[in-house]
Amino acid sequence: MGRRSERLSKQGALAGDAGEGDVIQVVSRAFDVLRCFEGHEARLGNLEISNRCGLPRSTVSRLTHTLTRMGQLVYLPRDQKYRIGPSAVAMSASMMKGAQLRSMIRQRLQEVAEQLPGTVGFVVPDRFHLVYLQFARSASALGLHEGTGSRISMASTAAGAAYTAALSPEVGDAFIAEIEKEAPEAAKILKPRIEANRQSLREHGYVVACGLWSPHINGLAVPIWSPQYQTFVVITIGLLSAMYDEQRLHAEVAPLMVGLGRSLASLLEGAEGDVFNNRISRKPVAMAVHNNNKPINSEGVNELEAGTRRARPARSLRAGDGRR
Repeated sequence: MGRRSERLSKQGALAGDAGEGDVIQVVSRAFDVLRCFEGHEARLGNLEISNRCGLPRSTVSRLTHTLTRMGQLVYLPRDQKYRIGPSAVAMSASMMKGAQLRSMIRQRLQEVAEQLPGTVGFVVPDRFHLVYLQFARSASALGLHEGTGSRISMASTAAGAAYTAALSPEVGDAFIAEIEKEAPEAAKILKPRIEANRQSLREHGYVVACGLWSPHINGLAVPIWSPQYQTFVVITIGLLSAMYDEQRLHAEVAPLMVGLGRSLASLLEGAEGDVFNNRISRKPVAMAVHNNNKPINSEGVNELEAGTRRARPARSLRAGDGRR
């Protein structure tokens, strides 16, 4: 009973700190703290965490203490700082099962990267950012140098534009309203472009962003519905604007990326079957080729794709959870 009372007391202290006594808010703040650690080697003190996530230092101190006891963080006495703990690493690893699926995704990304001098990425949303789960680039790639685990802005990237455009209008508008409350400068970038992005997605199946993140980088992105994550993931590419202007993005880059989107959508739709049971054919997979922007299915698809229903493009999806 003593330990239980102590545990309830600490939970009550954290809930009281949340203002409204809402434990859900405490959990949200705990994740805010964990998000501050970008990479397993990151070392942060309470003051640094407080500055990064905008929480009072006293709140951060209580959260880091609790997260350390849970194994989510590890305290380093010599540095008087924290780093990601074994429980967080184990949880991350368990959520990223399916190495074969990830390998196949990267293979598809690399096939496109070999044809374009840029960085091709597979990203998932994380609040107001997106995180690279996979990426590929050719030896001649210039400009972007993102890698697995890198975080990019939702507001100022082609990937963020594609993700928000793929959400149903009511969900997307609510999401932007949330950004306005917590990151008003980001909302000023994203909100004026949302309708144009939605129209581009409806008409073409992708979204472009020229010079938004950097005047030297143009990007194009395609959203894909993921049954595993129950949200949209995005494939995106960044290229030097001096080499690829908007017209060239539409003419040369879009057909490859839309074909890549169809290929990955098929993989994700069948991922919980053959991929996790290691029954993937070892046959090489050919990318779809395009003629006048119309996809033509190539021969030689693997057994997984042959046995899986082709996913509809993101712009044609309909659901009550934000899908369109």
